[in-house]
Amino acid sequence: MALVTISGYPASGKTYRAEQLRSYLDGRFSAPDYDGPRLKVVVVSDDSLGVDRSAYDDSRSEKPARGATLTALTRNLGKDTIVIMDGMNYIKGFRYQMHCAGREAQVRMCTIYVASPPDECRKRHEEKENDKKYKPATFDNLLMRFEEPNSMARWDSPLFTVSDTDEMPLETLWTTIMTGAKAPTNVAVNAKPPTDALQILESTATTVVSLLSSSPAVTSGTGGRTPLPVSSVRLEINLPPRSITISELQRHKRQFVAVHRKALSQGAQGSLDWNEETVARKFVDYLEGHLNT
Repeated sequence: MALVTISGYPASGKTYRAEQLRSYLDGRFSAPDYDGPRLKVVVVSDDSLGVDRSAYDDSRSEKPARGATLTALTRNLGKDTIVIMDGMNYIKGFRYQMHCAGREAQVRMCTIYVASPPDECRKRHEEKENDKKYKPATFDNLLMRFEEPNSMARWDSPLFTVSDTDEMPLETLWTTIMTGAKAPTNVAVNAKPPTDALQILESTATTVVSLLSSSPAVTSGTGGRTPLPVSSVRLEINLPPRSITISELQRHKRQFVAVHRKALSQGAQGSLDWNEETVARKFVDYLEGHLNT
């Protein structure tokens, strides 16, 4: 039915806001005058999954923690469930992955950004029990790496920003969750793949990788918005400010092609429109989601 992603600094009050929303939704569903569907509300958090704060000490341990979160999200998404993702969700690439999961499940989505000042978060963090604290260096790193949700990004939209002194917009959230628009899937049900679909898939992905391999944003590791003149269309990709190797790009290309080759072999008609522009856009979205995690 719906996916609500909560994002914010550590100790910004995300769990408090998640509980506010959960309590409100449960109250609406159990009200005597409510005659709509009785939906289940599930809150997914590090605590509910047993993820220790130390998982964020380094990238090697953080990756499986994010994997567990994404698995729990996918498992709980459904037409009779509202999933509230109570976590930092501080990497935009990870929020994009969750958006993709929600889009494929055809649920309504929104993002709540709990906007609390870093100094206030630090103060709250110091007051927590030891087993609920991050290491000082980890806490500082999480603040530094946080990528603020952006209402212009489709994976963060619609976006509700709530400060420490704001009331939760519960009525508006209820309307968004229950009657808001759903993100369109990439499925074109009546579109039959052309006979050269696999060739288009391979050649377009290869072109994108070739353009990226020679881009200064990749070779210098500066990242940022990077133009990709594919065919007659000028696309852009948002790259992370780090070194990206050709082998990494090739690996993502192989994975992308493999997924859609499998769809073709199984007779899937709608996973892509199977023209160069659409394949390129899909591959750029795929790369943004994986390179930024």
